[in-house]
Amino acid sequence: MLFERITGAEALRSADTSAAVAAASRAAARRRDLADAWRLTKPYFVSEEKVAAWTLVVAVVLLNLANVYVHVRINQWSAAEYNALGMYNYDEFIYQFWIFLILSAFNIVITVYALYLNQMLQIRWRRWLTRRYLATWLTDRTYFRLQLVGGTTDNPDQRIQEDLNLFTTYVMSLSLGLMTAVVSLFSFLFILWELSGPARIPLGTWGTWYIPGYLVWAALLYSGIGTWLSIKVGRPLVPLNFAQQRFEADFRYSLIRLRENAESIAFYGGEAPEYSIFRSRFSNVVDNFYRIMVRRKHLSWFTASFTQAAIVFPILVAAPRYFAKQIQLGGLIQVLGAFGMVQNALSFIITSYPDIAAWQACTERLSAFEARMRQVTESMRAPQQIKLHRGGGVEVQNLDIDLPDGTRLLRGVNFSAAPGEALLLVGPTGAGKSTTLRAMAGLWPFGQGDVGLGEGVEMFLPQKPYLPLGTLRQAMLYPREDNDDAHRVSDERLNEVLVQVNLGSFARMLDTIDNWSLRLSLGEQQRLAFARVLLIGPAVVIMDEATSALDEPTEARLYGLIRNMPHRPTVVSVGHRSTLREFHDKVCDIGAFR
Repeated sequence: MLFERITGAEALRSADTSAAVAAASRAAARRRDLADAWRLTKPYFVSEEKVAAWTLVVAVVLLNLANVYVHVRINQWSAAEYNALGMYNYDEFIYQFWIFLILSAFNIVITVYALYLNQMLQIRWRRWLTRRYLATWLTDRTYFRLQLVGGTTDNPDQRIQEDLNLFTTYVMSLSLGLMTAVVSLFSFLFILWELSGPARIPLGTWGTWYIPGYLVWAALLYSGIGTWLSIKVGRPLVPLNFAQQRFEADFRYSLIRLRENAESIAFYGGEAPEYSIFRSRFSNVVDNFYRIMVRRKHLSWFTASFTQAAIVFPILVAAPRYFAKQIQLGGLIQVLGAFGMVQNALSFIITSYPDIAAWQACTERLSAFEARMRQVTESMRAPQQIKLHRGGGVEVQNLDIDLPDGTRLLRGVNFSAAPGEALLLVGPTGAGKSTTLRAMAGLWPFGQGDVGLGEGVEMFLPQKPYLPLGTLRQAMLYPREDNDDAHRVSDERLNEVLVQVNLGSFARMLDTIDNWSLRLSLGEQQRLAFARVLLIGPAVVIMDEATSALDEPTEARLYGLIRNMPHRPTVVSVGHRSTLREFHDKVCDIGAFR
């Protein structure tokens, strides 16, 4: 028996400890969310746009405060208007009607411009954040390195496009809503205090208990209990909303991949497996949304009941003073209006909890994304194990390459090509040839050694070239932008190069906007990549299976064009074809370094 009592006591202490730990964890999470939100918010308001930002903030705040004042005046007007009705005073009724029109006009103007300036601040803030995130994402090839390290940040496109929009919207709406709620609360609490008088609660032989301003305490108690219960019921919405955004982004990404690889999938006849992928990912969306529905149903049961009860609750607590003729009909109406405003102010968390949950999820996603980008940026600023330097031609010395998990891939890689020479890297599939090229480009941070590239511009030609959205002219000059008149390439030169790479039939389409990745075959895309080399004239050209989709005569023609360029670029190629050897001065077997 004693053992059972001790065990029960220990169980109670354990339960209390678990509850305390959970409460502490939730409190820490709330503090972390607020700290993350401030860290995401602060940079804009100390940036080069800080003057315009703070001007708009002050304007929006003043307009919202003015709106609260107008509502206070309308509440006071309601007492005078209904008193005039109760006394059948027609002249006073008409006078108060004109006052209402004036107050309504002010309310309309304030509401319109508060919304307009609020949206102006949101779009300016979002524009600044988007530019900042895009710059960070693209700097030091962070977009690529995020895919290499563990714990990859999912769907960065969604975080930049959607989450930044949601973050600015929620911060503005919730912060202004909270400020308005606080100002309204104190304004209408003062009105309630003046109208309510003391409550008399008989205590029998102990006398009577007087509660001054009892309507104030009733409103505070009613809304306080409702807020606490709303938080308890709605807290699980935060992780559910976080998951929902991720599942939606995953589903959208799978649809985008189908569009980008439409031809390959069509050739494979892969509609069935793609449909299975779509169904699987969309089922995650639906299943999680059902969980959100259930949680929101529970929250709606409470909020709807709370809202309905709020209609009659102030009448019940104010009715004793009305029937005791301590306030007139206008006073009763004013009490109801003031009680409603106090209840709305204190119920801000209740009515806004779905938005608060979505804001928390959005803040967590952006904070994690920013932390990952910052981690990549800091790693680039640290001393690199694979050291890149400029020199003559191409020289790789004592290069060790590992996989991201630390597994050895290559050890002691050494090769070189003097300026103007061509070097061919060969080896079995999976030997590490393409990874070696990534290390030479500074894209692969896992390993150590020295890589020297010649002075000037270097160009890397992958097996499948990237063609940007836009005109054929932009695709030919990529990554160079043709918006500088001093360096603009003439149409004659572009047409000449198109003829050289056997794409002369496209000469009349330089300014045609199209999805050239779908318009051109892989062979045509590879020829276009060689056209870029001829136009830009790099000092070093590094090619990874860059002619795999071309016939041998075309391959020979293109290599000939590169090798015979006036400045004689240094060439490093990766390939399996035996025909490639005749276009190169040296051959290095990467498989020997495994």
